[in-house]
Amino acid sequence: MQILITGANRGIGEAMAASYRAQGHTVLGTARDGSADVTLDVADPGSIRALADVVEGPLDLLVCNAGVYLDKGHTIEKGYRADVWDQSFAVNVTGVFLVIQALLPKLRQAQAGKIAIISSQMGSDERAPGGSYAYRASKAAALNLGRNLATDLKGEGIAVGIYHPGWVRTDMGGEAAEISVAEAAEGLLARFDDLSVAKTGCFETWDGRPHAF
Repeated sequence: MQILITGANRGIGEAMAASYRAQGHTVLGTARDGSADVTLDVADPGSIRALADVVEGPLDLLVCNAGVYLDKGHTIEKGYRADVWDQSFAVNVTGVFLVIQALLPKLRQAQAGKIAIISSQMGSDERAPGGSYAYRASKAAALNLGRNLATDLKGEGIAVGIYHPGWVRTDMGGEAAEISVAEAAEGLLARFDDLSVAKTGCFETWDGRPHAF
């Protein structure tokens, strides 16, 4: 398979890319700082438009993993500046859609292409403990985006899955998180393998449990 993973220079993205390469697949990992196979800033529409020229031939799996969490620890009184909202949605929502849009012809070439969107349980309506408003709202929007893309692309045989990667010990998740990067990556790869048109639009956890919307 040919696979493209955004945000593949560290954490879960890097681990997923390494696992797929070890299995013998062709992997293109992206990073905005040039530290992966392809330089891509998902918040830059021009950078995204250039991406389609980099991918040669059919794309079997697109993993939209790049994301930011800019409002961690913010308070209602002093946090959540307008630029935090702008950047959160530019990366976590708009960037996801524009990458999918740019690579849709490559996914169609694969005839049974798959799209995996890394969202979060923090975007679920069922989980609302407060705080992290920009991040939660952007991940909720990514979840909604994936659900609607699943409807529109089902007739073409392109499956879309949305996933909560777990609370992972990364720079974003922190050292107190529940699972390792390796555990998250292994679980997510199993979810992507299980994804099909019959399951399109699913929202699942890294270990295969259906997540409430």
